[in-house]
Amino acid sequence: MKNIAVIGSGTMGNGICHVFAQNGFKVAMIDISQDALNRALSTIDKNLDRMVKKEAITEADKSATLANITPYTQLAEGVKNADLVIEAATENSEIKLKLFRDIDAAAKPEAILATNTSSISITKIAAVTKRPDKVIGMHFMNPVPVMKLVEVISGYKTSKEVLDTILTMSKTIGKVPVPVNDYAGFVANRILMPMINEAIITLHEGVSGVEEIDTVMKLGMAHPMGPLQLADFIGLDVCLFIMKVLYDDLGKDKYAPDPLLVNMVNAGNLGVKSGEGFYSWTHGTKELVVSSAFKK
Repeated sequence: MKNIAVIGSGTMGNGICHVFAQNGFKVAMIDISQDALNRALSTIDKNLDRMVKKEAITEADKSATLANITPYTQLAEGVKNADLVIEAATENSEIKLKLFRDIDAAAKPEAILATNTSSISITKIAAVTKRPDKVIGMHFMNPVPVMKLVEVISGYKTSKEVLDTILTMSKTIGKVPVPVNDYAGFVANRILMPMINEAIITLHEGVSGVEEIDTVMKLGMAHPMGPLQLADFIGLDVCLFIMKVLYDDLGKDKYAPDPLLVNMVNAGNLGVKSGEGFYSWTHGTKELVVSSAFKK
């Protein structure tokens, strides 16, 4: 397997492209927007520059990595030669299901189709294709070039051969793959998102403030980042979506998203991506937000 297609050039998509290209794979980076592709290539270039400065790679390595990436705005053209297609689009069920119908129609029959979803059922995605045995989850962590973990999620009909292929390939690109079964939230988000939601409940109930909650978790639990700051980085809309998936699929009250999270998303306070969440990010640095939204 030498040819990889990645659909979506956002934070996760460009990170996945970076990692595969740096490890010698030919990568088709696909997005409907040429501007988005240009921004992604610029991001990869800057990230490679940082690696050169740290002497982690050479200038020749950087040039070779960039040469391995070809941008496409047409999905069918980008996936036609791929041995593995990785979808890294918005975490939205309808968008992903439509994409997989299109990918299935355009990709060669033997190609493996993977999704970077962090919560949506692999079995449900696979069911809209004619190759459910070749559909699998590859949940990379952000930032992809740095984080070692890949959750490898088998759907109900994913073959053992495809699972073994993806586990081996993940190791080839320097990742540590962990096989996971197809249940809501998988492992990472089934544990992480309720913790973030509980931190929001703790804030909403007035137990403590934003910085105080994050400080407790950083200093007391050795987390590199507090749960509220992490929520800002993930995107509060993504956190809410995943909590709804957990609540709908598992049917337990402990997965109900806190009303403060719902209100913040409805107000457009999505975290880093919007410039304001639990912190303000509008000036490029983290500042505490004083907002009436935190009141009961």
